[in-house]
Amino acid sequence: MARLKVRSTTVIGVRRDGRTAIAADGQVTLGETTIIKHGARKVRRLADGKVVCGFAGAVADAQSLQDRFESKLEQCSGNLKRAAVEFAKEWRTDRVLRQLNALMLVADVEGLLLVGGDGNVIEPDDGIAGIGSGGAYALAAARALASNTALGAEEIAREAMRIASGICVFTNDQITLESV
Repeated sequence: MARLKVRSTTVIGVRRDGRTAIAADGQVTLGETTIIKHGARKVRRLADGKVVCGFAGAVADAQSLQDRFESKLEQCSGNLKRAAVEFAKEWRTDRVLRQLNALMLVADVEGLLLVGGDGNVIEPDDGIAGIGSGGAYALAAARALASNTALGAEEIAREAMRIASGICVFTNDQITLESV
């Protein structure tokens, strides 16, 4: 029996004028045709609210990764970049962790990072990053909005998610947004 693939998100991170917002949709899709949840929460605060984290991928994997990332933040005294690098190294080299299927966007007051299990920690040049099924759509919309409007990070992230939800069948318009 073939395993059904769970498609579970679109996440956008936008950094502008000293604020960073991470937004995600709420849809979880089973296979190619079945929506099994509309209001999943894929963005959460870590480190006593000082860090915002959004994830794309299998929910159980992402939850486990967020918990481990939060532990790295504690070990690194809240230094986001150092914690992200240490976490990515562990994720890439640990036999169990490297099997987990997810990507994360993490942000604090100083930056926005994309963290992956392949060992990558990427700080986007323009302060905008998208991940997940509709991540490219949200990224394109956010870049256009950032270049052509005076909107703030929160407004750009929310509108980019709304645009992506109108294009990607794996993305809905039930948006969760957190900012720092």
